[in-house]
Amino acid sequence: MRRLFPVTHETAAQAPDEGGAVPVGSGGEWPLAELAAAYAYPAPDPAAPRPWLRANMVSTLDGAAQHDGRSQPISCPADMRIFGTLRALADVVLVGAETVRREGYRPARARTEFAAAREAAGQAPAPAIAIVTAGLDLDFSLPLFTSPLVPTVLLTGADAPAGRVRDAERAGARVVVAGAGRHVEPARAVHALAGLGYTRQLTEGGPRLLGQLVAADVLDEMCLTLAPMLAAGDAQRIAGGPSVAVPHRFALASLLEEDGFLFGRYRRA
Repeated sequence: MRRLFPVTHETAAQAPDEGGAVPVGSGGEWPLAELAAAYAYPAPDPAAPRPWLRANMVSTLDGAAQHDGRSQPISCPADMRIFGTLRALADVVLVGAETVRREGYRPARARTEFAAAREAAGQAPAPAIAIVTAGLDLDFSLPLFTSPLVPTVLLTGADAPAGRVRDAERAGARVVVAGAGRHVEPARAVHALAGLGYTRQLTEGGPRLLGQLVAADVLDEMCLTLAPMLAAGDAQRIAGGPSVAVPHRFALASLLEEDGFLFGRYRRA
């Protein structure tokens, strides 16, 4: 893996490769500690603590966020290392119910490589999984509910089916109301998670949820893997739903590369 951006006084002194890029960090797989430093959350402001929500998504060159309904076929080993690192840095992973069903989500696992850092930061051994779901149409016998290291959180509306709420709570899930009727309000969801102590937030989509977060203007950072692949077809983009009135401008914070895959990190401009 190599860093293409930012270029520092140290990297500027190195000769570029044939493609014109400075081969910073080249020479094989980056240590997890180096990846963690590259993707560290911003230091919180003690005077004004607030949640920080980042997204992690993958897309092909022609904009497909999935192939055959799943993201794994357009991923790569380096993308999965970054995926694991981002989870290891987060307090909570926010995901839509459809993605949980389609991708076969399991509880986040504890990583020995990150155990000391998480303990020092006051974090649980693994991030909680928080699911946005209107109808709680989920299988509560799955490990996501029966054996997580941290109880799974269900974010739903005030009019969620009472029977399903009881089933979820009996299974060990924590049900949090974050909207009126059957609708989950993105801003309420983000702040409800922060109220549980989950301020370092990570969303893995899917596209419908990410579109809602973008439309609500609550996304602080986008981590995007650009796969050197063409998929065609009618696969979803990384964010769906209605377009925003004015496109939200983000600034490039860093750019890494490995085997033709680009790993961009963008923050609010």
